[in-house]
Amino acid sequence: MNKVLKNSWALFLGMGFLMMAYGFQSSLLGVRAVQEEFSLAATGFMMSGYFVGYFIGASTIPNLISRVGHIRVFAAFASLASLIILVHSIFINPYIWFVLRVLTGISMVCIYTVAESWLNDRSSNKNRGSVLSIYMVILYGSMGIGMFLLNFSSPQNYQPFILVSIITSVALIPILLTKKKPPTFKKIKGMPLKELYETSPFGMVSALFYGTIQSALFTLLAVYAASMNFTIFQISLVTFLLAISGAISQYPIGKLSDKYDRRKVIVISTFGASVFALFAIISSGQMYLPGELGTSKVWFFIFLILFSICSLPMFSLICAHTNDYIPKEKFVAAGAGIQFTFGLGAMSGPFFCSIFMDVVGSNGFFVFLLFFHALIGVFGVHRMRVRQTVENPDSQFVAMPSTITPAGIELNPTTEPIEEPKKPEEVQPVTNL
Repeated sequence: MNKVLKNSWALFLGMGFLMMAYGFQSSLLGVRAVQEEFSLAATGFMMSGYFVGYFIGASTIPNLISRVGHIRVFAAFASLASLIILVHSIFINPYIWFVLRVLTGISMVCIYTVAESWLNDRSSNKNRGSVLSIYMVILYGSMGIGMFLLNFSSPQNYQPFILVSIITSVALIPILLTKKKPPTFKKIKGMPLKELYETSPFGMVSALFYGTIQSALFTLLAVYAASMNFTIFQISLVTFLLAISGAISQYPIGKLSDKYDRRKVIVISTFGASVFALFAIISSGQMYLPGELGTSKVWFFIFLILFSICSLPMFSLICAHTNDYIPKEKFVAAGAGIQFTFGLGAMSGPFFCSIFMDVVGSNGFFVFLLFFHALIGVFGVHRMRVRQTVENPDSQFVAMPSTITPAGIELNPTTEPIEEPKKPEEVQPVTNL
């Protein structure tokens, strides 16, 4: 572990600052949108721009990195991310913000790809699991801390936007000053969607639905809390609890999925998330009163934590379940395919969720989450009836953030490259002397 930290501390530190800025920015824009009285549909449309950009960048950035190189691409897009947040404070318009969110998504997927390629290059088969674990804890922990920065100043001021830009810029220093040469970038192709579906119908469908869920969850939770008259501190506390409790629950739920039928664990978890989303709706009945943290809000926090514990490990569970049905050498390609499918769902999540909220009211947020979690559970029950569980000794649960790129999926210790058999040495012909 000490060796991992010694070799990669600069990258971990830089990514920690970047995720701190990202967590702060997501909450800041959501609350500011409510204060500016953007319509819910416009807010959802604006917030979905990040995932549109992320999806576009995931397919185009690898080619750019191959042509220009890691350092130039990273510096350019990280600087762009720092600049974009400042433009938000100048042009207060949901449609302009949508374009800016698209550019932010492109920039962030570039940063993730470069950083995870570097981490993978610095890892060995013996410590890749440790590297991935530390990376995931830093991502979720830093994002949670960043959400507390919402208390720095009123979202209606320009100072919070400047602070996000400063933190993003600071993140570049340790990464760009790293001594080690950048890795040789290799493009990783995902499975064709048809092959992925034939291999694991439940894995692909649940990844699509879960992308819809998680994009709405992280982008609109602050919007929901603001519309329910939460104070700025309470909004930051809600978003912090979501990130941290979800990170903590990864390993215990993952170990259960290694011990029992993974599909049962997914089904129970997703139905559990639906139940706690319903309880959150019930507990929200008296939360419109501003002021102190009343009993109803305490129960809401409890149900949100339980919801997060059930919901946030889902991406890692889906990846592990998909790996149950494929050979080891295809784990990375399948992971890339799952990430692609997740991205397709993520692009629509905030917009559709905002429509639910517009029709049903603020609690349409949890109605949306309840509905899509239930869809995953129902489809999982159906798949357990038509297909037997397959024992794959190479497949095991590994906690991964849903933002991980194919380069990061390679950090999964179960994706160790299989050495090709050595070719027999050529026999030199004997010549007569």
